Amino acid sequence: MKIVSINVSKKRVVEYKGEPVTTGIFKKPVKGKVLVSKGNLEGDEQADLKHHGGVDMAVYAFASNHYEYWKGILDRSELPYGAFGENLTVTGLIEEKIFIGDRFRVGDCLLEVSQPRIPCFKLNMALDSDKAVKLFKEYFNTGVYFRVLKEGYIGQGDELRKVKELTGSISVKSVFRALFDKEYTRSKQILETAFQLQSLSQEWREKAKKRLKRVS
Repeated sequence: MKIVSINVSKKRVVEYKGEPVTTGIFKKPVKGKVLVSKGNLEGDEQADLKHHGGVDMAVYAFASNHYEYWKGILDRSELPYGAFGENLTVTGLIEEKIFIGDRFRVGDCLLEVSQPRIPCFKLNMALDSDKAVKLFKEYFNTGVYFRVLKEGYIGQGDELRKVKELTGSISVKSVFRALFDKEYTRSKQILETAFQLQSLSQEWREKAKKRLKRVS
């Protein structure tokens, strides 16, 4: 996997459906080296710190290979990197092959996979489509949130090299499906594993526990 774009934004107020909304979802590509800290990237801000940013959601990566799919489904000829609010647009990111607790070296940094992404209404805003959130959940390819174990600088073109796997873990795609896909036959098994994984963010472990009560 390789970084093809690093994207950041300051939070700002925009109008959505007649109401003011403060958001940092409108990421734009930046050049040069960028400092990655425990909480976020240099130059980046989040408006809703309950659902974005912080230790378990410090860095959000999304696959460049998903962009063609989204151009088709949204009927767009152009869709710039950063359109999904991702910090890192990455080649070769495959959610079913990336597992909770996987560790990656990139640039000076060491990152650990902490959870999938749950989209909110701001994705509709960013993609200018009232169906974006629904379509995103149905596609199951959500991108990956990382926590930062070692801070440092990264740059466009840097490779993400997996340096550690967690035995008995589950993929980012499978834990997302277990939570949102009612037809997913492995939901109970995945959720039971998810609840026990210390590398999975506390928020997602709690979600797994609640969901288990409905699938048991």
